[in-house]
Amino acid sequence: MIDFGDFYQRIAKGQLSHWLETLPAQLAAWQKESLHGQFKQWFNAVDYLPHVTPERLDLLHSVTAEAAPNALSEGQIQGITTHLRTLMPWRKGPFHLYGIHIDTEWRSDWKWQRVAPHLSSLVGRTVLDVGCGSGYHLWRMVGAGAQLAVGIDPTQLFLCQFEAVRKLIGGDQRAHLLPLGIEQLPALGAFDTVFSMGVLYHRRSPLDHLYQLKNQLVSGGELVLETLVVPGDAQTVLLPGDRYAQMKNVYFIPSTDALANWLEKCGFIDVRVVDVCPTTTEEQRKTEWMINESLADFLDPRDATKTREGYPAPVRAVLIAKKP
Repeated sequence: MIDFGDFYQRIAKGQLSHWLETLPAQLAAWQKESLHGQFKQWFNAVDYLPHVTPERLDLLHSVTAEAAPNALSEGQIQGITTHLRTLMPWRKGPFHLYGIHIDTEWRSDWKWQRVAPHLSSLVGRTVLDVGCGSGYHLWRMVGAGAQLAVGIDPTQLFLCQFEAVRKLIGGDQRAHLLPLGIEQLPALGAFDTVFSMGVLYHRRSPLDHLYQLKNQLVSGGELVLETLVVPGDAQTVLLPGDRYAQMKNVYFIPSTDALANWLEKCGFIDVRVVDVCPTTTEEQRKTEWMINESLADFLDPRDATKTREGYPAPVRAVLIAKKP
């Protein structure tokens, strides 16, 4: 079973210590009652991986680990590759681990390059990443100086992918992933920076999501919000029908002006739109590590500016705001 004891010890004396009143029981119940049918297979893949301490680890420019010469045999590399392939599909990355290039569906490093220049310094900060996927951005946050990066995502495959990477980069305890959704967190008011990237359009009540994010921040803390947007004025919001780009669980896609209004309505200040970028089939695509359908399959084959349903093709905006 996944052992969260290191995380409990890490938060026991800091600004997150009050979370220990509820979190251990919550995660114990999850381990007892809510495990996915394939969780044992995924967990075993992680368990069989060797503990490796890299000679060189780069989390600032990428997630790259390199071993000393001859530290890993060809057979060991093949074994690591086999276990990592058991954890497919890999959606968020990429990871470069001892010559193994996990070419994920998303070039999450491109998103980080767009976001990072606009952030307040993460040095020494306690950070929350909501809907963090495999945890790729958690490692980049650590690379940028965060003292603690906490990710939450209920998808159990992502938890196992995260723990696999952690094991292969030396067991770094500055990042942790918890199998929870934002609605399962109490109002902690303890994070210096909160990220919500690629989550808002999946929420049936987007304003409630913004309030949940606000409730996790310290006073003066920074929200980094990345989500789908559509062209239009402050009153423009797309409510798709059954599907958007073949996704069923897409609810509200606002314009950037409407999104800024939502943030201000929820009490955020200093709201800024810092980036708007179309999602391309170079940034999101099939790879040998993610062989399912991807963005190219979700766009109109006759007009790539539209989804198969006829809506505007995906464009993502990054907004930054502060809690008073």
